[in-house]
Amino acid sequence: MNKVERLSINTVRVLAAEGVEKANSGHPGLPLGAAPMTYALWANHLKHNPKNPSWADRDRFVLSAGHGSMLLYAMLHIFGYGVSLEDIKNFRQFGSKTAGHPEYGHAPGIETTTGPLGQGVANAVGMAMAEAHLAAMFNKDGYNVVDHYTYVLTGDGCLMEGVSSEASSLAGTQKLGKLIMLYDRNKITIEGEIDFAFDEDVAKRYEAYGWQVLRVADGNEDIDSISKAIAAAKAETGKPSLIIINTQIGYGCPAVQGSASCHGAPLGADNVAALKQTLGWDYSESFYVPDEVKAQAAERQKSYDAAEQKWNAMFAKYRAAYPDMAVLWDQCFGKIDQSILADKALYQFDKAMATRASSGIMLNRLAERLPGLFGGSADLGPSNKSVLSKKTYFSSGDRLGQNIHYGIREFAMAAIANGQALHGGIVPYVATFFIFTDYLKNAVRMSALMGLPVIYVMTHDSIGVGEDGPTHQPIEQLACMSATPNTHMWRPADSRETAAAYISALGASAASVIALSRQDLPLYEGTGEAALRGAYVLKDFGSNPEVILIGTGSEVELCMGAGQKLSRQGISARVVSMPCMDVFEEQSEEYKQSVLPNALDKRVVVEAATSFGWAKYAGCKGEIIALDHFGASAPAKKLFEEYGLTVDNVVAKAKAVLGK
Repeated sequence: MNKVERLSINTVRVLAAEGVEKANSGHPGLPLGAAPMTYALWANHLKHNPKNPSWADRDRFVLSAGHGSMLLYAMLHIFGYGVSLEDIKNFRQFGSKTAGHPEYGHAPGIETTTGPLGQGVANAVGMAMAEAHLAAMFNKDGYNVVDHYTYVLTGDGCLMEGVSSEASSLAGTQKLGKLIMLYDRNKITIEGEIDFAFDEDVAKRYEAYGWQVLRVADGNEDIDSISKAIAAAKAETGKPSLIIINTQIGYGCPAVQGSASCHGAPLGADNVAALKQTLGWDYSESFYVPDEVKAQAAERQKSYDAAEQKWNAMFAKYRAAYPDMAVLWDQCFGKIDQSILADKALYQFDKAMATRASSGIMLNRLAERLPGLFGGSADLGPSNKSVLSKKTYFSSGDRLGQNIHYGIREFAMAAIANGQALHGGIVPYVATFFIFTDYLKNAVRMSALMGLPVIYVMTHDSIGVGEDGPTHQPIEQLACMSATPNTHMWRPADSRETAAAYISALGASAASVIALSRQDLPLYEGTGEAALRGAYVLKDFGSNPEVILIGTGSEVELCMGAGQKLSRQGISARVVSMPCMDVFEEQSEEYKQSVLPNALDKRVVVEAATSFGWAKYAGCKGEIIALDHFGASAPAKKLFEEYGLTVDNVVAKAKAVLGK
């Protein structure tokens, strides 16, 4: 490497060490070891423009090993993104752009939130899938308007996590040739050397997945070999590439180099001083960027500007040559046209059906209106009703396909969808049985944390699953999802409420989980757009209600039956359908009081799931009919009877709260 390259790499190392030291918290080891590979990528290969971090055709860089966040922040600083030295000095402080792990939206240039190991790999797979799909949609001869790579930096820890294996297997199957993974092979985790936990031949595993595998013997100093390996990876268009780069954690700090002690703890003042001495760092000022590094960055910026200007000029000609495609581009990369979602035809259903069936109808209606709709199921498409019937399947031979065969990979599926949403141009949805939210929960949490409108289609929503038994009957999952911030947990009572759930999800800056029934549900008068507010008065049986019956999903039928039966006995009841308590809580206090007035405190809540979370709506004078135990293997009707989920029991509980 030349003098300026070495100086730039050492600037990244020193800034990272000093940032962690000032915070007295963080992970200095990875930045010290991985700085050369990251610099080689960014300086010699990455297509990006720090002045416009949202350029649609930029290469994507994912730091899957998110604990090494100071590596990313230092790179963002010296490459001219909006991360200042002051931001680096405020590492891990409240309100700072430079959080403990990279957080999407906090600072320009952060493509995804990482930290939970392995998920960044899956995010990158999703980005690469999006690039391949959109390239097939938009590119024309002479106009490669979508033509970029996805790079992901990973470590031993990420590759131990099952989610990375799931995602990597799918990436190999899909032959995602523009996905390149840099593997920081330092053989150290928090507990020390990995020999007792991870001695497999990673290269052979990835070759078996269908990846090209390349190696760099010395990742600490030999950036020429790193750069050549990246070039070789880019040249292989038929396979994703793994570049195994041998490094030493904590490189340059003699006392801790190669040991676990620098993984997740500051080096200490003496060791920072020793690091600077070893690296030949001759500057006394802390958080210092040499003039040569600044000058090199300014010079590079000219090429970045030129690259984007060239693309912009090409795209202007593309707009003129293919005006219909330009309109399609704007549809995919802009906000969803709200007039599409206001179409009354989306709510048109005329008979009782399982909400999983009406969900399938909605997905196919949306596929005709949203060209970016892209999704699939974890091998349950026929059961989830999640197949876009007029669309083909995405594959290495058909990049235009909008259906995705994810295979039985729930966790990776969800994390991949996050990557698709982050890429842009895609409206992602994923599907499986509701019980398997337990497999993909952390990816749902990451959708919520980043404000990504990923749609989770979760069918077979209760003990209504029946004979499959308690392993497949959700109990606690509804409460778990509702308890997750920025997550809209929907459980529609009929087909029109199902339509409302989708329409709400498409306009949200949140994850949306839609739990859908296996069994047929009635179609009620008055459902539809009213459900967009999360809860509403479905029917008042009488002009002055004495008791409120609150239900969701299939249990709304019990509330309606009980309301009618109580009415015949001279008791007036209000039935409230609450398909999404999360959205209801976002409404005005005035609206909430119109549905659930404080004065009407005699209430019965009915849901075939845990009672946890319902006390807020039942109140101290109310009753909750729920399941605080697992289900059993039996026909659904028998289970509902055995567990008190019947019209007669709802009537009895209503009378009890009224003292009648």
